[in-house]
Amino acid sequence: MIRLFVNSPLAAGAPVTPDPDQARYLVGVMRLGVGDALLLFNGRDGEWRAEVAETSKRGCVLTVVERTREQAGVPDLELVVALVKRARLETIVEKAAELGCRRVRLVITRRTNADHTRVDRLQAIATEAAEQTGRLDVPEIVAPEKLDRLLDGWDPSRRLLFCDEGGEAKPALEALDGASGPWAVLIGPEGGFDPAERDRLRSEAFVTPATLGPRILRADTAAMSALTLWQAAAGDWRG
Repeated sequence: MIRLFVNSPLAAGAPVTPDPDQARYLVGVMRLGVGDALLLFNGRDGEWRAEVAETSKRGCVLTVVERTREQAGVPDLELVVALVKRARLETIVEKAAELGCRRVRLVITRRTNADHTRVDRLQAIATEAAEQTGRLDVPEIVAPEKLDRLLDGWDPSRRLLFCDEGGEAKPALEALDGASGPWAVLIGPEGGFDPAERDRLRSEAFVTPATLGPRILRADTAAMSALTLWQAAAGDWRG
């Protein structure tokens, strides 16, 4: 059944008007008609079954029928990733949503090979991934900021797993043994971190350096690997 993320409040009997792009998808692409069912979620009110109440050239109106799932959270896990080439960054965001990240923070490092990105497009990719994977929220995509500024404002109660391939570090699963509470995973650019950045990261008390194995991984592979290991060690894959 089609799942759709909406911003509207969800309650039995409530009308929901999808935005124009969503309406075109529902009526023009998926050919839904009056009485057809779909699932809605908004990140706050759980998941609800709804039905198409009206269709027109201008769009459609849905009616919320009944709740199918109560709202449930995801582990308090963030991904911090340096800007990389567009296609790889889009893949990283999509997989971060699939793997249960609550937030993706974009950073600019000294060796970052891109200096801007379309956050709105990345947010749309995260939304589509959330719709497809059955999660009840959509991860937030945070606009890029410089790594030093991000570290200056870091909440030390959140551990930062620094995937460091440039020096001695424990294997990721060993570094995550006994992990609990809020965490973030940091993935650098294709060219790696600058020595000064590595020194800064290793000097921070909230940082846990770790290695992802003996091979050099591209940023998208490293992100998926690190998130998978964290979920297996400390996330909701243990249930």
